[in-house]
Amino acid sequence: MSGLDHAVWGALPLPALMLDGAQDHQHRVTRINPAAEGFLNVSARAAQTVGLWELLQVDAPPDATLARARASGTPLFINDVDVRAGRPKPVRCSLSVAPLGGDEGATLVVVTPRDMAGQGMQDASARMATRSAIGMTEMLAHEIKNPLAGITGAAQLLSMTLGAADRELTDLIVSESRRIAALLDQVERFGNPAAPDLRAINIHDVLTRARRSAQLGFAADMTIVEEYDPSLPDALGDPDMLQQVVQNLMKNAAEAAGPQGGTIRLRSRFEHGAQVRGDVGTRLPLQIEVVDDGPGVPEALRDALFEPFVSGREDGTGLGLAIAARIIEGHGGWIAVASMPGHTVFRVSLPLASAMERR
Repeated sequence: MSGLDHAVWGALPLPALMLDGAQDHQHRVTRINPAAEGFLNVSARAAQTVGLWELLQVDAPPDATLARARASGTPLFINDVDVRAGRPKPVRCSLSVAPLGGDEGATLVVVTPRDMAGQGMQDASARMATRSAIGMTEMLAHEIKNPLAGITGAAQLLSMTLGAADRELTDLIVSESRRIAALLDQVERFGNPAAPDLRAINIHDVLTRARRSAQLGFAADMTIVEEYDPSLPDALGDPDMLQQVVQNLMKNAAEAAGPQGGTIRLRSRFEHGAQVRGDVGTRLPLQIEVVDDGPGVPEALRDALFEPFVSGREDGTGLGLAIAARIIEGHGGWIAVASMPGHTVFRVSLPLASAMERR
């Protein structure tokens, strides 16, 4: 390394490791930065020539997937990996793998911990608070629905004895009651999600049904562009649930655009350097993207966007994206967002249908 390279390497705030260029399954570590020394509790000298998985102490490491990525020179993102590294409790991390090419064929691995500096305790408290809020809301939803049905029925009976002018008021009561009931149904479904009926599906059939439904309703003022990879293999999923996910993402885009409309792009592609969820050990090469040209997601909301009851709109329920995330989690998949003004991308990563044989 040059002097500048050494300075940059030492200043990296995240743990980083360099692997040698050998095309085998040893994945030997040749160099680690100071952040990795502290995180892994090992010296740079002691880490040299040790295998990556031996150093990170990951249960059921995705070794073959990493070897393929290194051999093909494609980047790889491995999410939700429990790194033990000599700790009494593992730390949930994401790994970013970048083959550097060149004559040496080295590979850079960056570890992004989620539970450093007490973050694990904060996350656990947040999850407990969320579960409590969901449980309370679910209970209230159940208790409210019964009297709400009575109010709706009474308003309908009352409208039969009224003139046209007065029926406008009873019709308003009925329509608003039904809207509240639909919201309560949504809350109950989030609190008690159904298990997906996983099978081999053509993801383009799902996207087409979602597009047609959206164009007849909330996305009537939007321009929808389809950019599909026609050679995609079958995905593993529940078609009805995945249609709901795509519609929720499209509805979010349409609402962000407002009455002036805009463009929604539906994309599909196969990504060889696919994300892997470490807790299920399944590759997720099938990518669905919902892209819009709206104002973007406010920076303050991005980290909590898929949490329940988080919304950027005053009249939003904050459940649409949370339900989408819950469904994708049930598929063993991954959902993420990248946003800037004029360009927001929601990406869903799904497993191949062939993954069903390994379950």
